[in-house]
Amino acid sequence: MFIAPARLLFLASLALAAITSPLLSEARAQSGASKEPTWKGYIVTDAATGKVLLEDNADLVTPPASMTKLMTFAVLHDKLRAGAISLSTMVPVTAEDARMGGTQVYLDPSETFSVEDLVHAMMIQSANDAAHALARASAGSDDAFVELMNAKARELGMTQTTFRTPHGLPPASSRIADGDLTTPRDFAILCRHLVQKTDVLTYTAVKERDFGPARPKGPQHMINHNKLLGRVEGVDGLKTGYTKGAGYCLSATALRNGRRVITVIMGSFGPGGQIDRGLSRDRKTIDLINRGFAALPADSPVFVGPAAAPVSPISSSTTTPPASEKTPAVRFVLPPRK
Repeated sequence: MFIAPARLLFLASLALAAITSPLLSEARAQSGASKEPTWKGYIVTDAATGKVLLEDNADLVTPPASMTKLMTFAVLHDKLRAGAISLSTMVPVTAEDARMGGTQVYLDPSETFSVEDLVHAMMIQSANDAAHALARASAGSDDAFVELMNAKARELGMTQTTFRTPHGLPPASSRIADGDLTTPRDFAILCRHLVQKTDVLTYTAVKERDFGPARPKGPQHMINHNKLLGRVEGVDGLKTGYTKGAGYCLSATALRNGRRVITVIMGSFGPGGQIDRGLSRDRKTIDLINRGFAALPADSPVFVGPAAAPVSPISSSTTTPPASEKTPAVRFVLPPRK
């Protein structure tokens, strides 16, 4: 039977479509999946008991970026408690402090600031120069302070953690293995220690504050990098982080009805690996906080914080947000699952 060339071409195209259609469907499915927000790992724990409520890849070793400053705070708190240094101790800035780069309060070697001022700069502005100045002033040198950070990690049982800086900046080699490394599980241990044993929330709950009011050019207005403060019920800490190698990271905690959960998410990016200023990280953290509270056992104990945490006399120096910020346009409302 004779079949016209046009007819043959049509039949061939149908056969090819039958073969390729499943492949195209699979490719589209994979393409759609790649456009979802991603993360390297996360964990949610009950601050009162340490019980893990939710987790995904929580033992992956990855850089914490500026979340490293939470361990800097933990070591500094030990120094303060031991009386080796005080909040009113004045710290002269060195040229090395001023060379840190990244996020900073632009310390100058001609300046001197109190430990308390520098702690606020480290926790609100995430200032790398302030973190370095505090490490040097409290331990004598950057290297000596890092040794104390790793000793504290071992004391707390953070078995997969190695610190190499007091600030979390990437190493000069740009090799991830040469920088600070931890896991979501290890970092949740540190966060629990901080909310239980220190006054870290005195600093991390501050939304805005001026740094250096006596500076010749006026103060630097600091705005906390944790955008969940004042926007998500109960959130009062703890610390954000971002580098290209680390992705967007966030250790967060919230207190509701006397119970507290801790979340740690690391290596987050937007859809398709986008640099999205941490929006996807924040949305996921809100989801984790809500799911964490829902997962708390009915008999979970009420969270008890430090018995007598010293309260900073200037920690309440927050700036009242403008009217437009009291009802923020960004509500981080999670879209329904399709």
